[in-house]
Amino acid sequence: MRIYLDNAATTALDKEVLNAMMPFLTEQFGNPSSIYSYGRETRLAIEQARKMVAKILNAHPAEIFFTSGGTESSNTAITAAVKDLGCRHIITSSIEHHATLHTVEYLDKLDLAKVSYVKLLPNGHADLDDLEKLLASTDEKTLVTLMHANNEIGNLLDINAVGELCKLYNAIFHSDTVQTVGHYPIDLRSTPVHFITGAGHKFHGPKGTGILYINENVRISPYIHGGGQERNMRAGTENLYGIVGFAKALELANEHYETDSAYIGTLKYYMYDELRKHIPGVSFNGDVLGQSLYTVLNVSFPKTERSEMLLFNLDINNICASGGSACTSGADAGSHVIRAINNNPNQIAVRFSFCKHNTKDEIDMVVSKLKELI
Repeated sequence: MRIYLDNAATTALDKEVLNAMMPFLTEQFGNPSSIYSYGRETRLAIEQARKMVAKILNAHPAEIFFTSGGTESSNTAITAAVKDLGCRHIITSSIEHHATLHTVEYLDKLDLAKVSYVKLLPNGHADLDDLEKLLASTDEKTLVTLMHANNEIGNLLDINAVGELCKLYNAIFHSDTVQTVGHYPIDLRSTPVHFITGAGHKFHGPKGTGILYINENVRISPYIHGGGQERNMRAGTENLYGIVGFAKALELANEHYETDSAYIGTLKYYMYDELRKHIPGVSFNGDVLGQSLYTVLNVSFPKTERSEMLLFNLDINNICASGGSACTSGADAGSHVIRAINNNPNQIAVRFSFCKHNTKDEIDMVVSKLKELI
């Protein structure tokens, strides 16, 4: 039996989502840009999906653009902020997803924008006092790009507080919300943000489909040029069945949020307690018991001859988790997030992430196996 505890990387496709997608994988295959009925039917499906997503996020349908996922969405927003909105200064953090970090580094290398990194508090949260200092110290138009929830340690950003600071200093605000769209209620009418992102495969939708929210007061140019799809914002024939699946997955996630989040949260805290009981020297990365995703638990195990091959040995035992330690070993360059907040070469970091399909019995089996391996 395989135990899958890497849901922050990707989730299993929900059967109801697959059922919603199937007609568009089989009979309703028309190109949405065609004028005949086959095309009009699929165009209608896309616009209904857009309305559904907008309604759940409390946005206007015209603010929702379908993309290939969070990476494309973040690249589009960050690049547009510099090229179209005149941002010459970017404030980010050293623990962002590489879709953000590599994009801002690229723009910096091209000398299109100067990048500053906000300080981190010991628990991994962005230091908002330092953010304000950085905003106050520049006369350049600024983009702030900070993720809503960190994909490795689970820390949650106070997105409203950051948005208000950006308003105060007339800065553009982009937030990578890939780990929170589909996991938390998001009300974009009351959230001061210019761009957010989402990826369907993080909440039991299909891979290869995401969204970019662009606030109605923002005007940018397309990142991908071609046939003018997505209201001239994202060229390329639409991923029809992916878009339908994204909307259905978001609808189900929203509908079952209360029960699913409560259940998944109990699994995280159960594993936290069991590890503390049974593994001497174990510690945890990030603000585990505070402002943190209910889906993610990042654990540091004492480094020993046995634990150095921990992920490999978990895999041999059919347990899926992800890692990244502060040190470099073999092909694993380690986690830039863990290095930034807990640069301890004597610890091995492993991320366990949970979903509605996991059980306490699975966690018991994993903890039992960890006792053997460590």
